Order: sequence, then C-alpha cells, then structure tokens
Amino acid sequence: MRLHRLDITAFGPFGATQEIDFDALSAAGLFLLHGPTGAGKTSVLDAVCYALYGAVPGARQSPGTSLRSDHAPADLPTEIRLELTVGGRRLEITRRPAQPRPKKRGGGHTTEKAQSLLRAYDTERGWQALSRSHQEIGEEITQLIGMSREQFCQVVLLPQGDFARFLRADAEARGKLLGRLFDTRRFAAVEERLADLRRAAENQVRSGDEQILALAQRIAQAAGPAGREAAMPEVQPGGPGLADAVLGWAATARSSARERLDIAGASVAAAESRRSAARTAWDAERELAALQQRYAETGRRAAASEAGRAGHDDAQEQLRRARRADRVAPALELRDEAERAYRRASAARDRSRSGLPDSLADAGAEQLAALERRLREELGGLDAARRAERRSAEIDSERTALEREARADDELIRDADGWLAGWEATRDGLLARIEAAQEAATRAELLAGRLDPARRRLDAARRRDALADEAVGAEDRLGRAREHALGTREHWLDLRERRLRDIAAELARELVDGEACMVCGSAGHPRPARAGDGHVDQATEDAAEAAHRRAEQARTEAEHVLGAVRERYAAARAEAAEAAGAGADSAEDPDAGGVDDPTAAELAALVDTLTREHTLAHRTAAGTHAAREALAAAERERTQRTEDRRQAERRAAARTSRREGLDSEQESLEEVLAQARGEAGSVTEHAALLQNRVALLVEAVTTVREEEDAAARLKEADDRLADAAFRAGFDTPQAAADTLLAESGQRALQHRIDAWQAEAAAVADRLAETDARAAAGRAPAAPDAARQVYDVAERLLRDASAALASARERCAELGRLSRRAADEVRGLGPVREEYERIARLAGLTAGTSADNERKMRLESYVLAARLEQVAAAATARLGRMSSGRYELVHSDARTGGRRAGLGLHVIDAWTGRERDTATLSGGETFFASLALALGLADVVTDEAGGVRLDTLFIDEGFGSLDEQTLDEVLDVLDSLRERDRSVGIVSHVGDLRRRIPAQLEVVKERHGSAVRHRVADGISD
Repeated sequence: MRLHRLDITAFGPFGATQEIDFDALSAAGLFLLHGPTGAGKTSVLDAVCYALYGAVPGARQSPGTSLRSDHAPADLPTEIRLELTVGGRRLEITRRPAQPRPKKRGGGHTTEKAQSLLRAYDTERGWQALSRSHQEIGEEITQLIGMSREQFCQVVLLPQGDFARFLRADAEARGKLLGRLFDTRRFAAVEERLADLRRAAENQVRSGDEQILALAQRIAQAAGPAGREAAMPEVQPGGPGLADAVLGWAATARSSARERLDIAGASVAAAESRRSAARTAWDAERELAALQQRYAETGRRAAASEAGRAGHDDAQEQLRRARRADRVAPALELRDEAERAYRRASAARDRSRSGLPDSLADAGAEQLAALERRLREELGGLDAARRAERRSAEIDSERTALEREARADDELIRDADGWLAGWEATRDGLLARIEAAQEAATRAELLAGRLDPARRRLDAARRRDALADEAVGAEDRLGRAREHALGTREHWLDLRERRLRDIAAELARELVDGEACMVCGSAGHPRPARAGDGHVDQATEDAAEAAHRRAEQARTEAEHVLGAVRERYAAARAEAAEAAGAGADSAEDPDAGGVDDPTAAELAALVDTLTREHTLAHRTAAGTHAAREALAAAERERTQRTEDRRQAERRAAARTSRREGLDSEQESLEEVLAQARGEAGSVTEHAALLQNRVALLVEAVTTVREEEDAAARLKEADDRLADAAFRAGFDTPQAAADTLLAESGQRALQHRIDAWQAEAAAVADRLAETDARAAAGRAPAAPDAARQVYDVAERLLRDASAALASARERCAELGRLSRRAADEVRGLGPVREEYERIARLAGLTAGTSADNERKMRLESYVLAARLEQVAAAATARLGRMSSGRYELVHSDARTGGRRAGLGLHVIDAWTGRERDTATLSGGETFFASLALALGLADVVTDEAGGVRLDTLFIDEGFGSLDEQTLDEVLDVLDSLRERDRSVGIVSHVGDLRRRIPAQLEVVKERHGSAVRHRVADGISD
C-alpha cells in the first residue's frame, strides 16, 4: 500500500483545504512531520485513517466529538480525499462525515448525512466510480489492505507510547492488544464452542441422571414398605457412581418385595380355610331355620284352609246355577237382536216418509209403488226434449265459432294488405344488403393480403428493439471482458517482471553443495542469492498467465456474441423497414412517407387498423348468404300472404250461408222445448225434479216393507225365549237372565274352588313331613350369628387377597421400573463418555486441565506463537539500534498465580542475563518499542496475506535518544528504503529537522492550521 496524495478540508484544526503530496515526500524514503504542539500533526494521520475506514483511531472517535473544524466557514463542507495504490490498483477515496450545514431555505442548520465515494483509475477511461455505499467501500478497502482499522493503526500509524506500554504491560494487556491485531477470535470461539459443548453435554448427563433419579423415586413409591427398609442413595445429578448406586438399591428393593409376596400368599391360604369352615356352619344354621319356619307356616295354612270351607261350598252352588242359565243364553241373544232390528227398521221408515207430501204420510207400500211407476213413465217421455235442448246449445256454439272465424279472417286481410303495401321497399333494401356484402368480401381479400406482411414487419420491429437492448448489454460485457483481460495481462506481466528480478534467488534454491552451478559452473556457492520481499515463484506466474488466457478467451467469446447479436439486429431492422406489399395505402403505411426505421408502436397501430378493417369487412361479407336467404323468405312470405287473403274471402262467403241455416233450425227447436219445459226453467231441470221424486218413492216403499218384516221376527223370538226358560227350570225368562254369569265369572269361581282344594291337599302333605316336625322340637336356629362369623372370615380373606395382589403389582412394577432404569443407564453411557471427552478438551483449551501444565488458554497459546514471531522480527532491528546489546525474547514462564504464555523479556549481551522489559531506560524503551512496532508490522503484514506496506508513520519518542543511538535508529529506519518503503517520523526533536531534508510542517495559525512541504528543491505551501 502506497499513499500518493491527501486533501484535507475543514477537518480538525485545518479550517481550509490542505493538500499533502506523499509522492514528493516519499521520494527521499524518510520524511519528517513536525510542528508545534496542537498544530495538527496527529490530525494528518487521523485523516488518513478516516479516509480508509470512515473512523479515526482510538478515543478521538468517542461519542459526542465532531471531526469538523471550528475554523471552517459554514458553507465549506468537511471532506477527506485520499489517493493511494493498493493491491495493484490506484484508488481514490472521498469521505464526508455527517455535519451541519445552513438550510437552503430559511434560517438555521440541518444535518447532512455522511457520504462516501470510491473511484478507480483506468488508463483508457480515467477515473471511474465504483461505489457510494459506506459498507461496500469499507469491505473493499479492508479486503485490499488485509487489516482492520485497529491493525492498521498499530502497524502503519505507530502511535505515541502504545508500544512502550506494550513492553511494560502484563500478560492480560498484551493479550488484548495482540488479539485485536491478529484477530484470534476464531480460537476464542473454539474455546467458547468447547465450553458450550461441555455445558450442553453436562446438561444432557444431568438430565439423564435426573431421569434415573425420577425412576428411583417411582421405584421407592412402588416398593412401599420394602423400599423403606433400605434408604434411597443420596446422590446428586451428574455425580459419579449414581447409576450403580441406583441399580443396586433397586435390586435390594425387588428382593424385599418378593419376600413380602411369599408372606402374602401364605396369609391368603390360611384365610381361605377359615372362610370355608364358617360357610359350612352358616349353611347348617340356615337349613335348620328354614325347616322350623316351614313347620310353623304349615300350621298357619291349615287353620286358614278350614276357615274358608263355607265360602268354597257357596261358590260350588253358584257355579251350578250359572251353568244351567247358559242353556237359555242363545234364546236371549236372538230376542235382543230381533228387537234391535225392529227399532232400526222403524227409524228408517220414519226418515223416508219425512220427504213425502203430507197426503202420502200414511200410504202403504202398494200405493207408493203405483205412484213410482206413473212418474217413471212421465220421465221417459222427456228424452226427445232433452235431445232438442242439446242441439239448441250446439247451434249457439256454432254461431259463436263463426263469429270468431269472421273476426280472425278480417284481421288476416288487414295484416296482409299492410304488409303487401311495403313490399317494394323491403325488396329494394334486401337487394342493397346483398350488394354491400359482395363488395365487403372483395375488400376483405385485399386487406388479408396486406395484414400478413404488416404482422411480419411488427414482429421484426419487436425483435429489432429487443436485440438493440441485448446489443447494449453485450457491448457492456465486452467492455468489462476487455478491462478484465487488460488487468490480468498487466498483473501477469508485473509478476513476470518481479520473478525475473529475483530469478537468481530461484536458481539459488536449486543449488546443491558440491555440484556445479548451471549459470557459472562453480561447485562452490559462498553467497547464494536470496529472494527479496514479495518474491514470485513460477507457479504464481503460471496461474496469472492462465488467468490472463481465460480472460482473453472470455473477451473473444464476448466479441463473438456481440457480432452475432448485431447480425440478428441488422436482419430484423431490414425486415422491419422493407417496403409494404402491393396495394399499400400511403396514408396508413409508415413506410409510404419515407420512414427508414418505423417504430414498433407505428407498426402495431397499422396492424391494429388493418385488423379492425379486415374484421369488419369479413363480418359484412359473411352476411351475403343470409341476405339472399332473407330475400327468398320475403318473396315466399309475399306469395303466402296473397294466397291467405284469397282463402279468407272465400271463407267469409261460406259463413253467410251457414249462419242462415242455423237460424232456421233454431226456430223449430224452440217450439218443442217450450212444451217440454213446462213450469221449469229447462227440460233438464224438469227431468231432474221427476228423478228426485221417483227416488223418494223407491226408498219409502223399501223401508215400509223392511219394518213389517222386523215386527214379525220379534214376535217369533219372544215365543222361543219363553220355551227355553221353562225347559231350563226357571219360572220366567227374566229369572234366567238374572242368574246368567259371564264366562270370566265362571272361571273365577272355578279357580277359587280349585285353589281351596289344592291348598287343603298341600297342607295335608306338609303335615305328614317328619324332618320339619323334628326340627320344630329343637332349639331355635341362629343364622345371623353364623353369618357374622362368615362375614368376618370373608373380609379377612379379601384383605389378604388384596395384600397379595398389591404385592404382585409391586413386584411387577419394580421389575418394569428397574428395567427402565437399566435402559436409561445403558442409553446414558455414550453420552457420559462424550461428556468426559469434551470436558477434557474444554479444560485443556481453557487452561484449567491438569494436562495443561502452563495453564495457557488456546487463544493465549496462539498469541504466544505470534508474540514469539514478533520478538524474533523485532530483535533483528533492536540489535542494530542497540549496537548488538539487546535481544527481545518471548517467555512462557508463569508469574505469581497468573497463567503463562505472553511474557516478554530482554537479554542484555553485556551482562548475559535475561530481564523484564520494564527495567529498560526511557531511550532504551523507545528504540525497543520502535523495533517491536516494526517487527509487529512485518508479522501482521505476513498474517494479512503479504500485502505490501510502502508507507509507515512513527509518532514521537525520538527526544529520549542520545546522538549515537539516534543515528543508529535513523540508519535502521533509512534501511527500510531498501524495500522501497517510505517512513514518516512525527517528532518535535529539532535535530531531526537537520538530519531529514524531506519535511511536512504543520503551522498553527489563528484561522486554522496549514501544511508546508519542504523537499530538496525548496519549500511549498
């Protein structure tokens, strides 16, 4: 990285724009940055850091501080512009911090957002903008430089006193600084990751142990008293031996439970024997009590049977009389039915006579029948009159139909006359419609011939426009490919040139002692060439050449793609601009006016117009057949209407003669109907009145005859009933009816008789039983006492059975839980082994393990290796600065109770002893710090990927050196020019102004600081 130019505007103490030419200052290799205290020397370095990273170093970027100069005018914005070369690219970075500015309208100020701009220089096109994003610019610069802001401030801007404090700091402070510089967060992340894994594995083990302890609690609950005989082991989750203790305790609980199961089985057997004996005694007492109760009950039943004997005899007598009365029952039922039939016939006779005239109220059946016959004869004489009446109604209907037909024919004639009056106009309109359709067909054919070419030209115009955009993209890709190819070529040639510069060192690596050199032929190699910084090997050169060839191939492919796109564009353009087909209308075709490249919109409008006209013409032409059909239909309708009119006139003449015949027939029918109707309104009404009278007479004759028959049957039934009662032994029919008993009553009497007889027989049988009589002579039985003894035995058996079932369940549950506990222990085994392995690794990386003898964390171990490299690199320069007296060495010894790894000692060659760097004097501390800073810069540069740092700044400390030491320090700094580096020294020491000709002076003035360049040619502002 090499700085070329820095422009500072309204930044820090600088009120105006200050320009710093680092190319002029770096020409001598060593330049001095000096000025009075507070003038702004450090602000120059802050501006460099702000331009690169958008922030200034250290506490100067604390919240609330402003980068804007208080001396700057309100309309002059704060801006930093830095031009540098890094990674083989020349860049320009411009940054403006957030700052207040006057409002464009009105008074007051507004805060303007921070702005950034990154540009790159191209040899052909000049400065090209790359990005305006703060984040993108920051990522790009960090990637190119290979260092973060903290690393840059420590390596390039060697700060005031920081490395002196680093020399005197303890291991923890050194670790913080080195961690920022070398970015060892990944190793700290490894420590944290292992710690997290250890905690996760420990949680898994604890969770598994908690599951096992939970199963142990359930085993204790399931074991009950057996579990209380041996206390559950007192262990905590994660403790050693927990699994074995729980499994052993569970085995003891299972053994105790099985012993209790055997005891419960014996108790159940004894309880069953006691219950069986109590059951036998209880059954004997119940049997004795039953026999004694049976004998007592038999005595009570015998007394009750004797008391019911009189009722039994009465029931037998009542049943005999009822059975004699059953022989009279049919005659009684016959007489009752005859009486009911007579009453019904009398009621029907009275109803039928109610509709007759009073003169016929007492008429007999024969008189009523004769009157019926006379009325039927009169009704038969009305048939001819009814036919005449129906014909009269038909004549009225025919007259109505004739009137309706006359009205319809009149309407038809009027409609035909009106339609025929407009026939000429209708025919002319249809003929014009046919002619228009034929003309439209001709125009549709013409438009169809123009529409297809117009559509092809529109498609070509659209392809032309799309290919134009594609050509722009292809040109852009070709430009980028050419730029990339040029860049890879320059990079390859640069690497080739650098390799050729150090080709001697590359050949020297192949030298073997005793073998001839392929260049000079000598077998001795006293001083073989060594590769300088940034040496390029053949593999790197070959890779760059391959990258260049790939870039050239990509450029060639991009050129081919662009050529193909341009050819397709020219073809589409020619097709879109070709002349329209024959018969094109100049008012409608864009080409007709001489337009070379019609637009797609113009062609689309032409296609739309032609499409609409073609659609309209085609639709009109499609109506030709319909128009001809309409004309033929109209002519057919004219013929039909003419014929219909003639037919209607003929029907009108026929209706007139028909109407006269109907009137004559109607007059003759009216004379017959007047005689037949009599006083009724019509013949039908007169016939209905006669039919009603005939029906009433028929009903009256029938009911009178049925009443006479019912009276004869009733008299005959009375005679039969009296004879049946006498034969059955009853004085009167009424006596037989009173004695008569229903079948259900007779069955009830028979049941009472049979029940008394069965009870008497059963009592006699039970009085003959000897065992009941013997039991009655014994003492009263006590079944309740025997039942109580049995209940006690039964309860004891249930308790014993419940205890046995509980013991079995406990044994089964203990077995199941013990198996689960064993499964949990086996499943937790791999997890516990994994935890122990991770715990050992975590303890080793954290420095807490006994295997880590120096108690060094992993990050500290890596930083110790880096510190060892820094000490070795610093010693190379410290030896020259101290005339070979001092040497920096890394120490991993522990001090006090602290961890080892980041100690830094100095070896004094004069005394041969190793001592702490805190014992150095002020001057010794400065050049040791400077050597350490330069060594650190080399190591960090190598760590960052070998990015070359061509510009360094050293801030203060030279005032503590004597003349000889100052000369030696300046010689070391001057030797940095061997690597084409430039070093800027920030100092107040006046002697340096004499020793270093290239100077940048910062002058403190009332209106803000300014810079002045002092080079070999003179002074410039």
